Amino acid sequence: MKVLSVNVGRPRPNPWKKVSTTGIDKRPVTGPVAVRAPGPKGTGAVGLAGDRVYDVKHHGGSDQAVYAYAREALDEWQVELGTPLPHGTFGENLTTCGLDVNGALIGERWRIGREVVLEVSSPRIPCATFQGWMGRNGWIERFMRAAKPGAYLRVIEPGNVRPGDSVEIVHRPDHSATVALAFRAMTLEPALLQSIPRSVRAALD
Repeated sequence: MKVLSVNVGRPRPNPWKKVSTTGIDKRPVTGPVAVRAPGPKGTGAVGLAGDRVYDVKHHGGSDQAVYAYAREALDEWQVELGTPLPHGTFGENLTTCGLDVNGALIGERWRIGREVVLEVSSPRIPCATFQGWMGRNGWIERFMRAAKPGAYLRVIEPGNVRPGDSVEIVHRPDHSATVALAFRAMTLEPALLQSIPRSVRAALD
């Protein structure tokens, strides 16, 4: 399990929301990138140095410090959509390999490289910017039905991340609420919320 790519956003115009700028255009970087807890939502700060969000009401903050997406899931989408999807296309900060991101448990912790520990906090919920960025009508519903959302993570131990860093699962909580299950419960299948422990539901709110 490893990080294939570390991706940092470039600001670009956002014609898909009232917020005029977006940071969804994530590009791979080569050197080490500092990762730290950004603090509460509302400032635009995120976990990776040099990155930020602009829709501060809905994005950013400590519970959405880092976004990870599996290369394997990108490859599946690549085949389905019939178009190349380079690392970072879904706006992810970390493109991983060999790690079941959607099967990770809410509250699971990953050690990345020698320094950084991240905790899975929630699934990514698609928005109008993501649909516009992908340039496909109906993309939000299609993404929701696939239930391969990727994971937001909070920073437990700061440090530097690099492409090629190993990923080790260092803690798995005692419940069965995965990222994919939480996503389904938060989107198209709200009845599933009853199958998620109350403490985990509270953390997802």
